Amino acid sequence: MIRYTKNFLDKLENLFASSEFILRYEKGSFKSGYCILKDNKIVIINKYYTIEGKINTLIDIIKELNFNPKDFDDKKNQEFLSELQQTQLKL
Repeated sequence: MIRYTKNFLDKLENLFASSEFILRYEKGSFKSGYCILKDNKIVIINKYYTIEGKINTLIDIIKELNFNPKDFDDKKNQEFLSELQQTQLKL
């Protein structure tokens, strides 16, 4: 279940911190709210998004990048990612 709280956003940010991708919040006019620079492994999120927008965007990116729970050393991150992969967004 997705909870639109700061704590849930922190968990998503921790996934990126533990991955090979760098997560940054920047201002910009991204039509979709984010930009992925795959060659540099940087994910840029529009910093003016609401918490709900940031969470939905990060979940979309995680699914697009096909994060694998086995790639994470921390058991909590593995469990959290597995739970996320079973969740579908209803927009």
